[in-house]
Amino acid sequence: MNSSQKKLVKSTVPILQSNGTDLTKHFYTRMFTHHPELKNLFNMSSQASGKQQHALAGAVLAYAEQIENPEVLINVLKSIGNKHVSLHITPEQYDIVGLHLISSIKEVLGDTAADELIEAWTQAYNELAQIMISIEDELYQSNLKKSGGWEGWRTFNITAIVEESSEVKSFYLKPKDNDIIADYLPGQYLSVKLFVPELGHEQARQYSLSSAFTPEYYRISVKKENNGISPEGVVSNLLHHKIIGDEIWVSAPSGVFHAGFAADHPLVLISGGIGVTPLLSMLETNKNSLQENTTVWLHSCRNEKVHAFKNQIDRLNKDNEWLSTHIFYETLSENENNSIKEGRIDLAELKDEVLIDNAKYYICGPEVFIKVQYNSLIQLGIAKEDILYEEFGPQLLHLN
Repeated sequence: MNSSQKKLVKSTVPILQSNGTDLTKHFYTRMFTHHPELKNLFNMSSQASGKQQHALAGAVLAYAEQIENPEVLINVLKSIGNKHVSLHITPEQYDIVGLHLISSIKEVLGDTAADELIEAWTQAYNELAQIMISIEDELYQSNLKKSGGWEGWRTFNITAIVEESSEVKSFYLKPKDNDIIADYLPGQYLSVKLFVPELGHEQARQYSLSSAFTPEYYRISVKKENNGISPEGVVSNLLHHKIIGDEIWVSAPSGVFHAGFAADHPLVLISGGIGVTPLLSMLETNKNSLQENTTVWLHSCRNEKVHAFKNQIDRLNKDNEWLSTHIFYETLSENENNSIKEGRIDLAELKDEVLIDNAKYYICGPEVFIKVQYNSLIQLGIAKEDILYEEFGPQLLHLN
């Protein structure tokens, strides 16, 4: 892009700030009308809730704001690229998205969309698409080079199902071809794809790997959503109706939210609800690596019935001096263990436990939970680069 084109793109920032979601709503409607097959690829739950439109509007705005220095967005782009690879996005699909995004800009802006502006945004999109294609090609190649790695969708069988709480089940997955599987970093996820009869098309969702790597199987742990057959939670609920022996499509492990196989720093792991899953993988990996790094485990959920992996964490806490745990329930029963705290996590009250030299802080849970814990850590003086978080669903948080 030349400097005048960059100025033209940047001139649209005020419009994107005020009307960006209108643009992305128009874009998705237009694209799905011309390419209904893409409903197999996009999360229609996030479409129904408006989260995907909002997330895309934020991404387009961020790119316009940083058009003169897009390198500052590289971490966000890598995160998006990881998700795209888990969904097996292809370069040809960027052409489809580009066509309908640029057409939407023309149609939404109307007479104010001069030819020079459309040409500038076309160039801007093409450059962004090439960045993303390059990131994703590197990830695809990395997956293929891994022992047991693959590209696209692979058929797995459910070989065991374990109830972890009143609403969470763990699914143990082995490849149908009985070939080896790729390893992964603790905190990464798989994409799982199912055909949804009620919607008439396929849907893919990302689920964190909830154990340390073992070459025998992958394990994901899934929360059932109690909301009928609306798109929200539909894939998770379908999984809860699966039985041992059923087949599902699975992508290779992916994701930028992770710890190392053998971290050389203390860990502070902060989870809310089903956000426990990637952090449990980190905790198990830390134990198995024999590094015995000081680890603080903080978990919050509604009550004992929904507390997944309670017994496992209790055993780890009793058996390992390097681990300390702090569990919070919104509602305590009369005979609750005295070690359980009532209410929600308050890091200010626990600062003596969580303020550890050279520690890394990992947060996973609902959007509001992440914001509260992140801001609490900042107020306690923790540097932004030492705080990592995983947001399930479309990326709406940009805290770092």
